[in-house]
Amino acid sequence: MGDERLTVTVEQAARMLGISRGLAYQMVHDGKLPSLQFGRRLVVPRWAIERMLQRPQEAPGSPHTSD
Repeated sequence: MGDERLTVTVEQAARMLGISRGLAYQMVHDGKLPSLQFGRRLVVPRWAIERMLQRPQEAPGSPHTSD
Protein backbone atom coordinates (compact mmCIF):
# COMPACT_ATOMS: atom_id res chain seq x y z
CA MET A 1 0.00 0.00 0.00
CA GLY A 2 1.40 3.43 -0.95
CA ASP A 3 1.75 6.58 1.05
CA GLU A 4 -1.72 8.12 1.40
CA ARG A 5 -0.81 11.30 3.28
CA LEU A 6 -2.47 14.41 1.91
CA THR A 7 0.48 16.63 2.82
CA VAL A 8 4.28 16.47 2.70
CA THR A 9 6.96 18.47 4.43
CA VAL A 10 8.57 21.36 2.60
CA GLU A 11 11.75 19.26 2.32
CA GLN A 12 9.80 16.38 0.77
CA ALA A 13 8.08 18.79 -1.63
CA ALA A 14 11.49 20.11 -2.68
CA ARG A 15 12.70 16.58 -3.46
CA MET A 16 9.49 15.81 -5.37
CA LEU A 17 9.92 18.96 -7.46
CA GLY A 18 13.66 18.52 -7.93
CA ILE A 19 14.52 21.85 -6.31
CA SER A 20 16.60 22.84 -3.31
CA ARG A 21 15.19 23.01 0.21
CA GLY A 22 15.97 26.73 0.32
CA LEU A 23 14.11 27.43 -2.92
CA ALA A 24 11.09 25.47 -1.67
CA TYR A 25 10.96 27.54 1.52
CA GLN A 26 11.36 30.74 -0.53
CA MET A 27 8.46 29.69 -2.78
CA VAL A 28 6.32 29.04 0.32
CA HIS A 29 7.29 32.44 1.72
CA ASP A 30 6.47 34.15 -1.62
CA GLY A 31 3.11 32.35 -1.89
CA LYS A 32 4.17 30.44 -5.02
CA LEU A 33 3.88 27.10 -3.25
CA PRO A 34 0.75 26.77 -1.10
CA SER A 35 1.32 25.57 2.44
CA LEU A 36 -0.49 24.96 5.69
CA GLN A 37 0.82 25.64 9.15
CA PHE A 38 -0.14 23.51 12.14
CA GLY A 39 1.55 25.04 15.14
CA ARG A 40 5.21 25.14 14.17
CA ARG A 41 4.81 22.46 11.50
CA LEU A 42 4.69 23.66 7.89
CA VAL A 43 3.35 21.26 5.25
CA VAL A 44 2.53 21.39 1.55
CA PRO A 45 -0.67 19.79 0.21
CA ARG A 46 0.01 17.14 -2.43
CA TRP A 47 -2.61 18.75 -4.70
CA ALA A 48 -0.48 21.91 -4.79
CA ILE A 49 2.49 19.96 -6.13
CA GLU A 50 0.34 18.12 -8.66
CA ARG A 51 -1.25 21.38 -9.84
CA MET A 52 2.17 23.02 -10.17
CA LEU A 53 3.38 20.17 -12.37
CA GLN A 54 0.24 20.24 -14.52
CA ARG A 55 0.35 24.01 -15.09
CA PRO A 56 3.95 25.17 -14.70
CA GLN A 57 4.24 28.82 -13.72
CA GLU A 58 6.24 30.98 -16.08
CA ALA A 59 9.40 32.15 -14.37
CA PRO A 60 11.65 35.01 -15.47
CA GLY A 61 14.14 33.59 -17.94
CA SER A 62 12.07 30.48 -18.47
CA PRO A 63 12.45 28.91 -21.91
CA HIS A 64 8.68 28.28 -21.98
CA THR A 65 7.51 31.85 -22.46
CA SER A 66 4.62 32.67 -24.75
CA ASP A 67 5.14 35.52 -27.20
